[in-house]
Amino acid sequence: MKDRLKELEKQIGYQFRDHSLLRRAMMHSSYTNEKHLPKFQCNERLEFLGDAVLELVSSEFLFLENPKISEGELTKTRAGMVCEPSLAFCARDLDLGNYLLLGRGEEATGGRERDSITSDAMEALIGAIYLDGGFTNAKEFIHRFILSDLEHKKLFFDSKTILQEIVQADAGESISYRLVGEEGPDHNKSFHVEVCIGESCCGAGKGRTKKAAEQEAAYQAILKLRAGHGGRM
Repeated sequence: MKDRLKELEKQIGYQFRDHSLLRRAMMHSSYTNEKHLPKFQCNERLEFLGDAVLELVSSEFLFLENPKISEGELTKTRAGMVCEPSLAFCARDLDLGNYLLLGRGEEATGGRERDSITSDAMEALIGAIYLDGGFTNAKEFIHRFILSDLEHKKLFFDSKTILQEIVQADAGESISYRLVGEEGPDHNKSFHVEVCIGESCCGAGKGRTKKAAEQEAAYQAILKLRAGHGGRM
């Protein structure tokens, strides 16, 4: 595990002075339960701290970047930026699930890919960096891995809404999502979905839930539509 955590340090560009903080950030409650460790040793306390740091940094970012936007709009935008799907998307960029310490049951049911677990680990990692290296290092991590390329990230986690808007503005045709397959046992299923615009299928997606598969399919459809319009959509 030590070598894997060093790998993670390289990924994030930050070297911990106290490596126990990084280990704890990756320690899911299922692992501490299985090992009969005290509850407080899992990553939930670091997640609590990281959530607060993330809220402050993202709030400052939006406040400075959008001087004419109202408080209500800022709040709504921040909620979208730091929601579970968005943080899970960022965690996938880091392959964070690969570094988690999970109990055997959680491992067997696909916990490394579960959005709720990886998004929590992302916040725990922020909390660990904050404790180890202070606010500046935590802020740098957030700007680099969460607040960068926001347009692309919004395209992914809000893909169904964006696809609906594109199609209504361009063609006015109906959008439908069709489940074309599922695999795996009930506790660890994968769903395969196609999205069709009118009679034409424009994208396919796979996910641990039907909703996640639909989101991926919509995202692929948007990329295809944009490519067909020379990226102007």
